[in-house]
Amino acid sequence: MRKKRLLMLVTLAILTLGLAACSGTKEGSSKSGGSDDGKQVTLHVAALESAYGKDMWDQIAKSYEKVNKNVKIELTIKKNLEEVIRPNMQAGEYPDAVLLATGREEALTETLIKEDGLEEITDILDENIPGEDTKVKDKILDGFTDTLATNPYGGDKTYMAPMFYSPTGLFYNKALFEEKGWDVPKTWDDMWKLGDKAKKEDMSLFTYPIAGYFDTFINSMLYNAGGPELFNATMNYEKDAWKSQEATEVFDTVGKLKDYTQKNTVANANPNDFTKNQQLVLDNKALMMPNGNWVVDEMKDAPRADGFEWGMMPIPAVKDGGDRYAYTFFEQMWIPKAAENKDAAKDFIAYMYSDDAADIFLENGAVQPIQGITDKLDDQKKTFYSIYDDEGVLPAMGTFASTKPVAGVNIGDTLYKTIDSVMSGKKSVSQWQDEVEKASDKLRDAKH
Repeated sequence: MRKKRLLMLVTLAILTLGLAACSGTKEGSSKSGGSDDGKQVTLHVAALESAYGKDMWDQIAKSYEKVNKNVKIELTIKKNLEEVIRPNMQAGEYPDAVLLATGREEALTETLIKEDGLEEITDILDENIPGEDTKVKDKILDGFTDTLATNPYGGDKTYMAPMFYSPTGLFYNKALFEEKGWDVPKTWDDMWKLGDKAKKEDMSLFTYPIAGYFDTFINSMLYNAGGPELFNATMNYEKDAWKSQEATEVFDTVGKLKDYTQKNTVANANPNDFTKNQQLVLDNKALMMPNGNWVVDEMKDAPRADGFEWGMMPIPAVKDGGDRYAYTFFEQMWIPKAAENKDAAKDFIAYMYSDDAADIFLENGAVQPIQGITDKLDDQKKTFYSIYDDEGVLPAMGTFASTKPVAGVNIGDTLYKTIDSVMSGKKSVSQWQDEVEKASDKLRDAKH
């Protein structure tokens, strides 16, 4: 499942990792890599073990230690990272650098954001990448440090570094479409017509892994329906934004998908059975699902229809000729405000954008948002990352603005997880929309 991703949603927890730190001055660096006592720095790095595997981080640690001989990396790489590092953090012992994205069920990163527990890292952007003569800001792709996903309090102060990006969209079997002579739909009218054709073939138009995967789907739809203006209004809890005509169209469209969704989807839309829903696409029982390119590795050993070939399309436009958006999901790396070795951690994060680090990541399936990276991708990955080359397809990025904690309110759960109830008929679209608007109202005055 998405490293949210993966790739999917928000609840709460806190962090951990035992930390002992000495320090020293980094060779060839423009600033200190730790404290000034002349000793080697032990940098504690905690990262989620995702589909990219644990060995990737061992390689990164060894590579960085060659560039900066005054730093020793100690790694904590776990699939259940939040549970592993929580006790030490509660005891006041923090990792120096953490790779853990927003959008995970435990919502640890969101918790620290709400509690002002992240160190500002804007200065990293002006730092030279260790071992290179290029500044970080000149290496990162445009737009990746200008969203609420990196600047959670708005403005131009960055607290989270963008890592491992993946365009998302609707995944389907290209071979099936070619066999049937079906065009990839560009509008929602096209989608409904395709869904009616699928019914005649005893197939369903749509499925989804878990409701959390609707985050990228709905975010793209908000852009489709009302452009960046609607997206920013909803993400910033503006009054009546979720009740606007454009937002209502988004809710209604998801509601209409209920009639085209494979019947077992909701029953399997949980962390234990979500691959059964993904298998529906591999078996040609459902035509498409929202996902990211991580699904290719996630299902690499699964059986599939003869000739199966992954395809990915953006979310359909509201009307003919309208812009289509494909939400770009990326993970985040950050420094706890309570970390001991902040300068050394900043240098380490800057190294994540080096050519050497990017090559290590790429060998393990992770794509860094840096200049020239798409030239290094294999043909299948280029299919996904070139989605923005199509006319009228634009990238969508961003997330909810950070707020102080509000008891009983989790707008991510309300917006995305409620979809299971809509699809099963337990809640109406209007009830769902009302609940989202009410949650937004409660968060408006709690913004940072």
